[in-house]
Amino acid sequence: MGWVANVMVSVDMADNANMAAFNDWLRDQAPRLFGAEALGVGFLRLTTSVEGNEWGGWKMPECEVWAGALNNADLPALRRRFTQMPWREPNVVQLMTMDQEEGFFRLWMLRDGQLRQYAPQEPDETDEGFYRE
Repeated sequence: MGWVANVMVSVDMADNANMAAFNDWLRDQAPRLFGAEALGVGFLRLTTSVEGNEWGGWKMPECEVWAGALNNADLPALRRRFTQMPWREPNVVQLMTMDQEEGFFRLWMLRDGQLRQYAPQEPDETDEGFYRE
């Protein structure tokens, strides 16, 4: 039985190498919830570069979006690692997280070297689900 966190990341194409490194960290080194000794929570897949993977409309997306369902991910640790990455275009990266039992994504962006939650506007806003900081 696992605790699922839905995670999406949007980056500039110039940051695909950094995204690959972040993905490697998720797969092999990311800490798990509840003090588990095992490391690694899964990985994100690039969803916007595969032919035939169109979104609605008649065009292919013109952005880089990575997505995945992570197992027992420690989201505060994930956010710390995301902030530490040497993004080439830090003002462009976006992190969207929706932990298990949450009803909506939280949108995080880097500004002045700090990761800030932009939606919902209150960083500690909760829904009826589980929320932890």
